[in-house]
Amino acid sequence: MLTDMSTSRPGATAPAGAPASGRRNHDDAPHTAEQFARLAELDDGPERDALRDELVTAWLPMAHRIAGRFRDRGESVEDLRQVAALGLVKAIDRFDPSRGAFESYAVPTITGEVKRHFRDRMWALRVPRRVQELRNRVRVARRELTQHPGSPEPTVAAIASHTGLTEEEVTAGLEALESFSTLSLDAELSTGDDGYSLADTLGETDTSYDVVVDREAAKEGLRRLPERERAILYMRFFEDMTQSRIADRLGISQMHVSRLISRSCARVRDEVLGSRHPGADRR
Repeated sequence: MLTDMSTSRPGATAPAGAPASGRRNHDDAPHTAEQFARLAELDDGPERDALRDELVTAWLPMAHRIAGRFRDRGESVEDLRQVAALGLVKAIDRFDPSRGAFESYAVPTITGEVKRHFRDRMWALRVPRRVQELRNRVRVARRELTQHPGSPEPTVAAIASHTGLTEEEVTAGLEALESFSTLSLDAELSTGDDGYSLADTLGETDTSYDVVVDREAAKEGLRRLPERERAILYMRFFEDMTQSRIADRLGISQMHVSRLISRSCARVRDEVLGSRHPGADRR
């Protein structure tokens, strides 16, 4: 870690941007006001790049400290440090020395970069930002309500009262807490010889139920058809007779049989769907 030792000499003048007492807010916040002033004056080139690298090295411990605040959230510390380092580089490139101390600008910039990493990269499924915000508020509330040893797990009502959220919102936030990552459908749920996966426990849609519902719904409509039309439908769909054979048996034309079948099916369908037209021809 690079440290400006100028303040350790008696009578030394504190550099611009340093606290009046000559003491820093954190041990990993070096005095680099002079370097930033020089960086702002330099044009792109090797000298500026070298000074920029020097500043990154000097402030990197602070970036690592900020990254450490987000440990134990499902991401490795090394990856968090890389994200924080990226935020540090962005802060150095965008910092205006005339606006105040670098630390005041860098901390929210680096923290925001790490939070964006969690928001955009760490969810296995894309979750609406509103739900992510609920998750964070519920997580903080649970930590605050259980900060004392022996504190019971807070109820949904307690969290709602603490946060000002509705119980429905708290429930959504609690569900999001358990949905940060997904479980593969191929995950083994049993360690025995007859092991099975999560996919084996999922049900499937039984299309036979739809057939039963349709058949029962059509029964009444079929009973109300004229006898001849019921006979034609029976011969066509249950005895698998052709329209020509039906026409020969009834002594009518095949075209007439075709029209009767179409009309009968349409009538039953309309009745099932509740859209029967008044005065439908029953001949």
